[in-house]
Amino acid sequence: MVRVCMHAPARLLCLLRSVPCGVLSKEERILELETENAILHLRLSECLGKLRRDHEVEPLNQHQHHRDAQKITQLSLAKLLAEVQAVKQDLSELFAVFFSFSSELEEQSKQLLEKVEQASCSLNGRCGDKVQNLQADVAALERLLEEEKEKCSAERQRRKELHNALVELRGNIRVHCRVRPLLPFDYGPLSTSGSRPTSSEEVVSVVSNDTVMVNCMKTGMPTQNKLFEFERVHGPEDSQEAVFQEVKPLLTSLMDGYNVCIMAYGQTGSGKTHTMMGSQLVEEHSAQQGIVPKAAAELFRLISEKPAGTLSVEVSVMEVYNNEVLDLLARDAQASGGEQRREVITNSSGTSQVTSLTHEPVRDASEVMQVIGSVLKLRAHCPTLVHADSSRSHLIVTLTISSKSPNALALARKLQSAKKEMQRSAQKEWWSPGCRRANPGAHRSSNDHLFASTPSSPCRSPSHSPCPSPRPSVSQAPFRTKLQLVDLAGSECVGMSGVSGAALWEVSCINRSLSALSDVLGALAEQRPHVPYRNSKLTHVLQDAIGGDAKLLVMLCVSPTQRFVTESLQSLGFGARARQVQKELPRRKNSTLKMK
Repeated sequence: MVRVCMHAPARLLCLLRSVPCGVLSKEERILELETENAILHLRLSECLGKLRRDHEVEPLNQHQHHRDAQKITQLSLAKLLAEVQAVKQDLSELFAVFFSFSSELEEQSKQLLEKVEQASCSLNGRCGDKVQNLQADVAALERLLEEEKEKCSAERQRRKELHNALVELRGNIRVHCRVRPLLPFDYGPLSTSGSRPTSSEEVVSVVSNDTVMVNCMKTGMPTQNKLFEFERVHGPEDSQEAVFQEVKPLLTSLMDGYNVCIMAYGQTGSGKTHTMMGSQLVEEHSAQQGIVPKAAAELFRLISEKPAGTLSVEVSVMEVYNNEVLDLLARDAQASGGEQRREVITNSSGTSQVTSLTHEPVRDASEVMQVIGSVLKLRAHCPTLVHADSSRSHLIVTLTISSKSPNALALARKLQSAKKEMQRSAQKEWWSPGCRRANPGAHRSSNDHLFASTPSSPCRSPSHSPCPSPRPSVSQAPFRTKLQLVDLAGSECVGMSGVSGAALWEVSCINRSLSALSDVLGALAEQRPHVPYRNSKLTHVLQDAIGGDAKLLVMLCVSPTQRFVTESLQSLGFGARARQVQKELPRRKNSTLKMK
């Protein structure tokens, strides 16, 4: 068939030559197709033949490869089995060695224990008495140490009492210092220089309960440590209660008739408001309450020990903002800021007084905190780069305590009726011209001679007098004292706080008022003839507390980090200057009952 296909094209060409041209083109096409078909058949037959040969050879190759793989596997398994046998032999030998070693070790340990027991028995027999004597000596030394500790504590307390007495005799200002713990905003950008300390490094530390140390580090300069001594120094670990316990004795002085002022001073973010107000103002028994709520609670506790109705308390809240005195209670009542500005005047007795200041009567500590809490939101605040809720004014909370006799109302009525009766009966015949009450030109005041009894008077006894003397019913002389709790605005650097616009003017007023306060303390410390109280509304309002006869305590609040070391040194220097001030001796505020 192949031969026929091979000769077919030649025959077809011969036939095509004998046919006409019209039929020739179709025949040529058919011839070409038949030729291609024959070629394809040839190729197909070649491929089929090759495929048959490959199928015959492939099973033989696979069988040979399988046999080779089996041989290799058997050799590997035999080698692995030999290695396993060798490992087993090694393990058995090792176990035998271990067993023998453990037996020897156990035997040696038993022998050592027996020797130790024998040695201890012999030692107890020989040195038992010495050991007991040593234990007795140690116990005696421990008791002696405890006694010395108690004596040392008692001496420290006595030294503290003597120091406080000396401070009071000298009229000095008490200064306490509180170093706050690290806060998140203390971690500023790290220094790029290796020789310069980072901004979050602690440089202010508490050395003892009356000394604080500042580590002054400068590039290329040796380290210098500056020590500052105060009446009391509180570290970051001291609680709010520990801080208040050092302030608490002043409240007893308040009940004894002395004016008291507690002032918190420091830079922005140093913990002044936390120290004075606390973090949880609403909760009455919170551990985070500050000096203000704790002082109010202690004040009313002391009042509760007095006869009922003999003492009354009023509270006033004001702020010094941009060198203006604002009555926050009046602002809260009017719900606007137009008429709460107040003026500071100096009265005839030389003391400062805020005119038209609103006083709210209170009956317990919770009412005090309700009044303060209601107006505290009116205090000026502004966020800065240093503190997110920085106070922009000086807050002054004043608790005024007035004492009165239980019969004060009856006494006032008797005085009023007696005065009217005297005016009506001035021309009666029993009125003696020799009686000093009938002499209108007497040099003594009407309050002094109103109830005076003279031999020339026809009044034989107070019961027959038209104005019987009420003095026997008055148990004690009335007094009026005040407790001022001051949360000063913080001093700050404009470049660090990043304020601008209206806040920049606030910073200027704050810094100027604090500078005026420092100038007043400097003048008092140097005993200059003129003290510039009126350079600032703040110093004018606090004139009686700073330079008067009140007991003043300054609570310095400082930051511990290198970032604020300049401000911390300034605050500590302020406290050191305040300790040098020698004021007048504190006087009790006894005042006579006045009639209008």
